Amino acid sequence: MASENKYLTVTDLNYYITQKFKNDPYLHKVFLQGELSNFRYRRNSHQYFSLKDDKSKINVVMFRSYFDKVKFKPEEGMKVYVTGYVSVYGPQGSYQFYAENMEPAGLGALYEQLKQLQAKLAKEGLFNPEHKKPLPRFPDKIAVVTSASGAVIHDIMVTANRRFPHAEIDLFPAKVQGDTAADSLVASMQQIAARGDEYDVMIIGRGGGSLEDLWPFNEEKVVRQVYDMQMPVISSVGHETDTTLCDLVADARAATPTAAAEYATPNLADELVTINQLRSRLISSMQANIREKRDRLNRVNNSVIMREPMRLYDQQIQMVDMLKNRLFSVMQNITNNSRQNYNLLNQKLVASSPQKMISQMQQQNSFATKRLLDNMKHYLVGKRNTFSKTVQQLDDYSPLKTLERGFIYTTDEKGKTISSINQVAKNSEINLHFKDGQAKAIVTETRKN
Repeated sequence: MASENKYLTVTDLNYYITQKFKNDPYLHKVFLQGELSNFRYRRNSHQYFSLKDDKSKINVVMFRSYFDKVKFKPEEGMKVYVTGYVSVYGPQGSYQFYAENMEPAGLGALYEQLKQLQAKLAKEGLFNPEHKKPLPRFPDKIAVVTSASGAVIHDIMVTANRRFPHAEIDLFPAKVQGDTAADSLVASMQQIAARGDEYDVMIIGRGGGSLEDLWPFNEEKVVRQVYDMQMPVISSVGHETDTTLCDLVADARAATPTAAAEYATPNLADELVTINQLRSRLISSMQANIREKRDRLNRVNNSVIMREPMRLYDQQIQMVDMLKNRLFSVMQNITNNSRQNYNLLNQKLVASSPQKMISQMQQQNSFATKRLLDNMKHYLVGKRNTFSKTVQQLDDYSPLKTLERGFIYTTDEKGKTISSINQVAKNSEINLHFKDGQAKAIVTETRKN
């Protein structure tokens, strides 16, 4: 039993070898070139084939998720570049190559050129969805740019005539392969553009082929001309796995010419069915609407208002009476208020009447005049009494009284009263004043007391 422990199982050995492959850094990313061998295309499946050169070959597996990204159609005997890793398939104990990417040998430069041009045009916005124009629902005229001798135009015309015979198909022949194909495609599209709005939609396309065969549809001049077309453009270049820049810039892409014609035209039979359905729906809707209106009319005709129309005005008449009473009440209140205001203003006016004020002023004037006269009389009596007293005092103090008693008063030549001996000089002339006259005298002698 102990000797049996040194023997490995086949599974253990295959597992060990598998780990060796996985741990080898040189086998994680391998770039191979070789010739396709035993290649049989399996639709919607993984691809199994071999790569060989002059001396050796290796089995290759390419899973569907990677193969769907291949941009060309691999064929038996084609030289290709393959990128992937090496591992062991345990159930058979064989190592094989697991491919993740594949390109045709000799076309690497074209692919690089295609990627650069695609990046450039994408940066300019030629592929942006907002530039895509909607396809017309019922086109009258369709322009087709393709080879006159290929099956593309035949498939498009057959499909369009079957689906929508009304549409007119005009072919603008162009070369779809070769060095002059790009200029031929641009010239045909410019002819269409020169005819203005005559065409509702344009189809450009050709059958499938290699990258070199489809290259005219990747030319920058062709892509820009498709972008500049005023009508919607449907691109049908190659097959479903072939993608060109014309497909990216077009408003719609079809995998086949038949699909392009289906995109461009409606199915007349389906449209007729739809029209009949819509007509039936319209008739049903109109009938339902008429029934509803008729029911509403019957309800109106059978209503109490229509049978007894005068009842329609009962509420309004009652409302008018109520409003009339309210109006009368309001007018009466306004009149009473106005009358009261008038009486109040009239009383104020009478109280402020000028005639009354004049009477009051006349009364005040008479009273003031009487008071003035009384005061003047009283004042005059007082002044007369005072005058009499003053006169009596004056008379009492008058020098004439003195003169009547025999006294005289003396004045000098200038009429100044002489009251002192000092005012008299010897031989001066003086005037003597008597009660009944005057006399002049000459002072003969003076003597002081």
